[in-house]
Amino acid sequence: MTPPLRLGVNIDHVATIRNARGGLHPDPLRAARMAAAAGADGITAHLREDRRHIVDDDIAHLIGGIALPLNLEMAATDEMVAIALRHRPHAACIVPERREEVTTEGGLDAAGQHNRLKPLVTRLGEAGIRVSLFVEPDPRHIEAALSLGAPVVELHTGRYAHAEGEVREMELRRLSDAAALAAKNGIEVHAGHGLTTDNVAAVAAIPQLVELNIGHYLVGEAIFVGLEEAIRRMRASMDAAR
Repeated sequence: MTPPLRLGVNIDHVATIRNARGGLHPDPLRAARMAAAAGADGITAHLREDRRHIVDDDIAHLIGGIALPLNLEMAATDEMVAIALRHRPHAACIVPERREEVTTEGGLDAAGQHNRLKPLVTRLGEAGIRVSLFVEPDPRHIEAALSLGAPVVELHTGRYAHAEGEVREMELRRLSDAAALAAKNGIEVHAGHGLTTDNVAAVAAIPQLVELNIGHYLVGEAIFVGLEEAIRRMRASMDAAR
């Protein structure tokens, strides 16, 4: 029997709503605690260089205020490495980042940025922070993650999520093949981006996957059914696929 998937809840867009008006409401820490109550296995937060949603104080509050492991999404910069080393989250997921993008638009070029990434991955790992690389489901990037010594990859599911018909099936095969390759080489496999209760089942059924990280959809659904109920429904969809 395939083991259950872990669910990491990304709370970035709780902070997006807060920042639209300023002030303290809604509080990402409160959302993280609600996610824990609803059965989340971890919390993900992306501290972007422009601080457009999560800000530095949020990371400090999350580290001190929740029992769940925190997955800090971060760009491959010296500033972000210093912040990670100061707070020591459970995990750090290195993601690509461009100022003009609305959200993360694709995977990290782990193969092309090998020399830049190697010392960052080493420093974070030596500090006891579990490093993951957010990459496209491409053998080149799986091989780069292996060379870099990253224990985890998170596969970008955005192309799958936004495709239809035969293209979606092709993207699903890419995800499945990449997950199998990573697991075969001892790399733990996560996935995320653009997943909803309508499209998550096929991804969740990939046996090598250990964790899904989902945020925007859950925060959006919370408007209609509440955050805890949105998380419970996502968990049920994931569990049914296993």
